[in-house]
Amino acid sequence: QVQLVQSGGGLVQAGGSLRLSCAASRSFFSINNMGWYCQFPGKQRELVAAITSSSSTNYADSVKGRFTISRDNAKNTVYLQMNSLKPEDTAVYYCYVDLLSRRYWGQGTQVTVSS
Repeated sequence: QVQLVQSGGGLVQAGGSLRLSCAASRSFFSINNMGWYCQFPGKQRELVAAITSSSSTNYADSVKGRFTISRDNAKNTVYLQMNSLKPEDTAVYYCYVDLLSRRYWGQGTQVTVSS
């Protein structure tokens, strides 16, 4: 099992930046994929960015060039750097990790971008 604790997020003006963090309760050893989803009101969660154990990354088209996912294995933490934020990025963001064929989720954090 693994517990994920998210931090970061909040309110920012359009064009601003935020960094989300997701700290795991255990080492990233045996954790394959990890990443971030967002959820808009009344909608399903959507993949924002993912990173593999070999640090290959994948991004939603809507965030390419603006968001960067990274991982710090020494701190058991995955990050999402969000730059050039737009009002349409407003959503609840969830981190996840895949461990032994099971997906674990963080508690979610609200990101609100004002115009």
